Amino acid sequence: MKTAVITDSNSGITKEEARKLGLFLMPMPVIIDGEVYYEGENLTEAEFFEALKDGRDVTTSQPSPGEVLDLWDRVLAQGYDEIVYIPMSSGLSESCSTAKNLAEDYEGKVYVVDNHRVSVTQKSSAMDALAMVEKGIPAAEIQKKLNDSAYESSIYVAVDTLEFLKKGGRVTAAGAALGSMFNIKPILSIQGDKLDAFAKVRGMKKCETKMLEAIADDIRERFSQDGWKLRVMVAGSNLEPEQAEEWRSAVAAAFPGYDVTYDPLSLSVSCHIGPGGLGIGVSRIIL
Repeated sequence: MKTAVITDSNSGITKEEARKLGLFLMPMPVIIDGEVYYEGENLTEAEFFEALKDGRDVTTSQPSPGEVLDLWDRVLAQGYDEIVYIPMSSGLSESCSTAKNLAEDYEGKVYVVDNHRVSVTQKSSAMDALAMVEKGIPAAEIQKKLNDSAYESSIYVAVDTLEFLKKGGRVTAAGAALGSMFNIKPILSIQGDKLDAFAKVRGMKKCETKMLEAIADDIRERFSQDGWKLRVMVAGSNLEPEQAEEWRSAVAAAFPGYDVTYDPLSLSVSCHIGPGGLGIGVSRIIL
């Protein structure tokens, strides 16, 4: 059996990286002032954040059923017998449940993974799926292994500006004003489904320290089982290259022995937190 792996651009994987890795990528729609664009196709990260900063009406959406079916059909037409499809968390988007319904018509050729991940941990799932394909593991078993390990991951995101949380209704206007006045920065957490509040600290440097402590606690308390191997990954929203490397280096220094990688935060997450956000994640490596 020849098995293809497909994920969406909410994983932080770029079109070029997907090509190098040997997987297929579903570009996610972004709606700006009522016009639909596609991440990595006709919308760059820079253009997305420029629209956010200019105060334009920016929202994210799920791919249409037709777009999903077209991609699956194109992949199967290339000689693949089956597909492992890894969309973003069902707790953050309806795209997963839509894909599950669509897969019912493919008679065991498409296996939709619902392992409740986004951004760097979703990318980790895609990497695990590719490794299992290399081992000759069939799509149905890959789907089960990824679903069974859904909660063996953790993400923390520090928000530099409260403006976009205010727009999304996650904080009040008064709360945002007070937060800005006192340099309060919220840290959000994704532990499987939704983006939830984790802590509030003063200043981004203290956010970095708090997130490093949180990941260290997760590794020690949740992910310390014998034989487990882990990935530690970092991300950021609209960071300059030197900022991204500074954050990656700080995490690598805090967790020696891990090959710490950096990826941009997905546009779906960035739409809520705005520019300047920092993220860190850890996930179990399945193989």
